[in-house]
Amino acid sequence: MERYTDNVTIKRVITRCGCDRIIPLCLVYIFYIMLHGHLTPGGGFQGGILTVAVVLLIYLAHGYEEAKRALHPNLTHKLEGVALMLYVVLAFVGVVLGASFCQNVFYYHGDIGALFSSGTVFWMGETVAFDVFTAAVTLSIGMLSVLYPQDIDNLK
Repeated sequence: MERYTDNVTIKRVITRCGCDRIIPLCLVYIFYIMLHGHLTPGGGFQGGILTVAVVLLIYLAHGYEEAKRALHPNLTHKLEGVALMLYVVLAFVGVVLGASFCQNVFYYHGDIGALFSSGTVFWMGETVAFDVFTAAVTLSIGMLSVLYPQDIDNLK
């Protein structure tokens, strides 16, 4: 029985070190997709959904309790509403300026292909990314809580 425990400990250390090395790379890639979504395929929704990978890597490396402590699911649930309100405010900018709801305004600033060249489309994409990120974190932690009774950290 002692040999099994040592083998599990070695696997956990390898998993933890591997996940801790991959998480920063995933975050850089996710933020790249979020920031350049209005210029290339991808964007807010895709980048927000990819954050589930980071949640799962934190869970695999450190367990449910650490993932919950690091990601604050109650706070992300509240911030989801803030993200939706920001989107609605940006959508009404067009109405305030005499255009349509969700119409792109300020598109004439910046050079074509530059990060801030697409007017309100960029900011609306970022609020979508923020909203999908908060929703994905909240849902992921909620789904992982179902697995918590069988979590190896909980079986002591």
